[in-house]
Amino acid sequence: MQCHLCKLAVATLIAFAAIGLPAATMAETSPGADSGLSHFDPKGQPPSQFTIEILNEARETLPFSDTRDFDENRKGLIAPMQQRQIPADAGHVTWDIDAFNFIDEQDAFDSIHPSLHRIAKLNQNYGLYEVTPGIYQVRGLDLAQITFIRGKTGWIAYDVLVSRETARAAWELLQEHIGEGLPITAIIYSHNHGDHWGGVRGLISDEDVASGRVQVIAPDGFMGHLVSESVFAGNAMNRRLFYQYGMLLPRNPYGYVTQGLGHAVSNGSVGLIAPTKLITEPVEEVIVDGVRMIFLLTPDTEAPVEMATYFPDKKALWMAELVQQGMHNIYTLRGAPVRDALNWSKYINETLYLFGQEAEVMFASHHWPRWGNARIQEVLRGTRDAYAHLNNQVLHHANQGVTINQIHNVYEVPETLQQSWFTRDYHGSHQNNSRGVIQRFLGYWDGNPANLIPLSPEDSGPLYVEMMGGAEKIMARGKELFDEGKYLHASEILNRLVQGEPENQAAKDLLSDVFEQIGYQKENPGLRNSFLAAAYELRNDISTAPIPSTSSPDVVRVMTTGQFLDFLAIRMDGRQTRGMQYGINLVTPDNGEQYVIELNNETLTNIEGFQLEDADLTLTINRADLEQVMMGQKTLMAMIEDGTAKTEGDASILAKIGAAMVTFDPRFPIMPGTRLRGPELPEADPYEVQFGAAVPE
Repeated sequence: MQCHLCKLAVATLIAFAAIGLPAATMAETSPGADSGLSHFDPKGQPPSQFTIEILNEARETLPFSDTRDFDENRKGLIAPMQQRQIPADAGHVTWDIDAFNFIDEQDAFDSIHPSLHRIAKLNQNYGLYEVTPGIYQVRGLDLAQITFIRGKTGWIAYDVLVSRETARAAWELLQEHIGEGLPITAIIYSHNHGDHWGGVRGLISDEDVASGRVQVIAPDGFMGHLVSESVFAGNAMNRRLFYQYGMLLPRNPYGYVTQGLGHAVSNGSVGLIAPTKLITEPVEEVIVDGVRMIFLLTPDTEAPVEMATYFPDKKALWMAELVQQGMHNIYTLRGAPVRDALNWSKYINETLYLFGQEAEVMFASHHWPRWGNARIQEVLRGTRDAYAHLNNQVLHHANQGVTINQIHNVYEVPETLQQSWFTRDYHGSHQNNSRGVIQRFLGYWDGNPANLIPLSPEDSGPLYVEMMGGAEKIMARGKELFDEGKYLHASEILNRLVQGEPENQAAKDLLSDVFEQIGYQKENPGLRNSFLAAAYELRNDISTAPIPSTSSPDVVRVMTTGQFLDFLAIRMDGRQTRGMQYGINLVTPDNGEQYVIELNNETLTNIEGFQLEDADLTLTINRADLEQVMMGQKTLMAMIEDGTAKTEGDASILAKIGAAMVTFDPRFPIMPGTRLRGPELPEADPYEVQFGAAVPE
């Protein structure tokens, strides 16, 4: 399968050497001084005095005397993971914890927000931990943590990381110390994001499930949302991941530090085995290999489908990704439907009153547990209030005329929550989230008709440049603002210049310097990474690297035929079908499906369960054979030629529609004047699914 999006997203994580980035050299340095840690970019700049002052203020005002998280983070360690690099089955390195050694080399960095440095230190945990007798976690091998629960006859694995290789390494570590050689008896996916299911094939096989030896449990709607959230806008989402997740930034005090939820996304083989049991009731008790579990469905919160779990016999509360260290995303920079902050708050409250009054340990798919009922209630109540306050106060301001273009500068997190580490901006940002709340309720428009039909930036940019007196004046004023530490003001005018003159490298370099300082100042990893990634691309263009094969046929197989046809409609450039009008019947005998596909008005539509009497073409192909087409293993035309697929009517229609299909490239420019530095991607087969990488968080 030529899954170009998967390949590129993974490859960029592992090939810094191939794109010419020098490694940072470590040296003995005094706290706060970065002199011994080289910048990875020849054009990179050190932190300015204004940036240093902002970070020093954070050191003075944040509650660094509260060290409970460090105590909880260390608690329960059974054995550290000795293997520092985990190899991928494809030959590269899936996980390299040593890449983050610089985090512990100094007590402070002038290029890293002290709170971000704090969570990076906490994310250095790397080993096997006991949560409570019978429940264990392996932490630090991926963005998420994997949990193992001792059942009557074996082990239940809850949320199984991104990659087969990291999940397998975690399982081997468990077996080495406390596994007793017992098998996996059940897999549980708490929700549909890739860091919670992608590693399943490191633990079990299709045969394990088919034989009934292993049960796979997930919330209702899991499979449908897994595909829809990753495919339809998957190419754009993967491109934006380059920024949010800093995929091209080296691990370095001037670059990538940590992702907040965990250090990073592993870059191994992603697989999927479909659930055999779905949790469908709002509150549902199930016995899994002798272990009592009470599942609480929490839809439309951190994920479209998600569930918390209470283990009443152990007084242990699993919060999936509803509660972790820090605020999560209501609006996520990679792109996703905006989440419901009030709904999120209410489900945390329901959990508090259903189970939180008696739970003695609370753990989740990221970070470390909290022990003791008082501590659990403190975190549940504080997190509940953080999401509720965000929703309610943003709408309070919106109902008084504050717009989506102002709210991030108006909304304030309560001082009490600012002083709680578990509500800091470690994954989501209150600035992004406040805008997300307005987007959910009111949409993008701020009410000013001038913003209803705005010019595209490349059209408005030249006008601004002209009215501001030309590039030289803008550059001079931008440099003044930079020297004054007014970086957002500088970015406002320099961005206009770069939009108007995308070939002006001096302007791009100055805007890069501005972005870099803003990035250094940010506590939130996504904001930091995005500003630094934009600076890198403005200076160096869009880099590419060797692309290992990391395709995941499992995910393509779970697409419904309707979803496949919907995605073809997105890939099709309607302008290339002008004047075409066709009716097509699709029949897949092995699963009994029938579809009508119509091309009208430059639009491809489909409906299941019907057939046209006067179709221009009827295509008959088994769903199993169609999957080979979807995965790029065989072309549709080849299957028609060898009789695997049968046609009745005008088969040339398929070639005409196929000619209008576009191969999406996840390396399209975001910043003006940036170009692809490397080879173009080969054209995909017209009917192949270009599936994106497993979407985390």
